[in-house]
Amino acid sequence: MMKKYKMAINVLVLCILVLALSACLFGLFSGGGNGQYDFKSINNETVKIYGSGIYKNDSISGAAQAKASDFVTLALGIPLLIASLYFAARGSFRGRLMLTGTLGYFLYTYMSYTFLLTYNPLFIVYAVIMSACLYAFILCLMSFEIDKVPAMFSERLPTKLLGGFQLLVGFSLCLMWFGKIAPTIFKGTIPLGLDNYTTLVIQGMDLGIIVPAAFLSGILLIKRKPFGYLLSSVIIIKGVTMLTCISAMIVNMALAGVEVSAAEILVFPILNLFAIICLIVLLKNTAKGLA
Repeated sequence: MMKKYKMAINVLVLCILVLALSACLFGLFSGGGNGQYDFKSINNETVKIYGSGIYKNDSISGAAQAKASDFVTLALGIPLLIASLYFAARGSFRGRLMLTGTLGYFLYTYMSYTFLLTYNPLFIVYAVIMSACLYAFILCLMSFEIDKVPAMFSERLPTKLLGGFQLLVGFSLCLMWFGKIAPTIFKGTIPLGLDNYTTLVIQGMDLGIIVPAAFLSGILLIKRKPFGYLLSSVIIIKGVTMLTCISAMIVNMALAGVEVSAAEILVFPILNLFAIICLIVLLKNTAKGLA
């Protein structure tokens, strides 16, 4: 099945690599601007704007998160995408799983860049990467013969452990984001960290996409359903890269003097560690051969 979509996937991934590399380098090293300044938001809050480089119109918090994301994408995401494409092209089942999961990370990242960051000259680049990631991700999922996927995993695969981790991720995100949002609904206040933006894009993506996917894949894997094996692999691989990115964001925000909630400081690094453990367990119980 992989051969049917191989050319399209290769072209899309190469496009993603070139554009993402360019976007990361611009994000990390672009200069210019007049430096930090105060801005009165639409919610009548005074927000400190970064004022330099490609993220000059974003808040200090937003720029810190974007730069941390650029660094992780450059240091981890791009090498992982190259390696997984190479092994996937050779027919490796592990390589195909890693490629699909890594594309999930890139899709989430550049969807957030497209819809969250204040408009900048790289907007069309973000949109193209997002689009290429979406269709490459879909094609990768379509390349698997779902009924044959369970046979590529060891019978000793701890499905309850891996499925339970995904349920934990879903519940943790729900508790954390509802804890952030609910008080603003009943009190008519503005969520902490909204800054100069107009809505909670990341929370919307997590609650609308990541949480349902984590619950669905976790339950299906615990029940040992064929699609559960595939979706769980994607969620866990994407989780490692995304949680690493979020952990780096938290560190960079703290270094920039941005207030970070205790829940975020504790929850994301812990989930990141669990995700790495789950990925190791997953790969140890995945067939090494071609598929």
